[in-house]
Amino acid sequence: MSVGATPNIDATLARRLVDTQFPRWAGLPLRLHDPAGSDHVIYRLGDELSVRLPRHDGAINQARKEAEWLPRLAPHLPLAVPVPVEVGEPDFGHPWPWAVSRWLNGEVATVEALSGSHEAAEALAEFLQALHRFDAEPTDVAARLSTRDAATRSAIAEVPFDRARMTELWDAALAAPQQDPVWRHGDFHTGNLLATEGRLSAVIDFGEFGVGDPALDLIIAFTLLSAETRATFRAALGVDDATWTRGRGWALATGLNAYVHHAAVNPRVAEQTTRQITQALADEGPHASHRS
Repeated sequence: MSVGATPNIDATLARRLVDTQFPRWAGLPLRLHDPAGSDHVIYRLGDELSVRLPRHDGAINQARKEAEWLPRLAPHLPLAVPVPVEVGEPDFGHPWPWAVSRWLNGEVATVEALSGSHEAAEALAEFLQALHRFDAEPTDVAARLSTRDAATRSAIAEVPFDRARMTELWDAALAAPQQDPVWRHGDFHTGNLLATEGRLSAVIDFGEFGVGDPALDLIIAFTLLSAETRATFRAALGVDDATWTRGRGWALATGLNAYVHHAAVNPRVAEQTTRQITQALADEGPHASHRS
């Protein structure tokens, strides 16, 4: 994630942007949604809308990307995704496009609530199958796992995990045969999943959506699921050994990156990335679901 200067975002700024650019909503109450993600400050606008203002220059293309692609993608998916309503323009010192979308009800998915749910594991697999089959004119293909090599090996030398096992997994992931690129979410982890009454209901934050290695989306198996539900997920998705090994490699690489840059100052990130890394290392490879 590239990080630039952070603009001063508060309720006064959000109110001025909404009232000036979309005066039909000037009478709706505006309430800060907390906790928000690392990429956007989020306000709830009335009962039906959300306002998302990028925090940094790594998120400045998301509003227009989602407005272009999500209406085309949504009919093909078994879970709800954000419904873009408007894209706002930079103004009042906020330098980037921002978005107004339909509010999606639900709580952020947690390990405590869903790690043992085989129903959730199957729902995740069904969503990824539909997403990876999406048929549309490709955009630029995202970088492969090998572009993370130098940074990942550097992180392995810094973190308090089993270096020999991390190196072994990383070497195996790099050596695994590649797959043709497909459309993938690109940031498929617990913070971008919503649940309602204990069931997965929506997938959000498509800022990294694009064409690339589908194994990147397998990170969810190591951020959310247990060993048992991970087996169910893999069986339902029908993932071959090479793709699964690359998925473990993506989980290791992205987990290490977040751990090195954020764990020391953010206990939540430390906990989440520790789980992601250790689960990727602990996975023993091919499993059949214990449910027959």
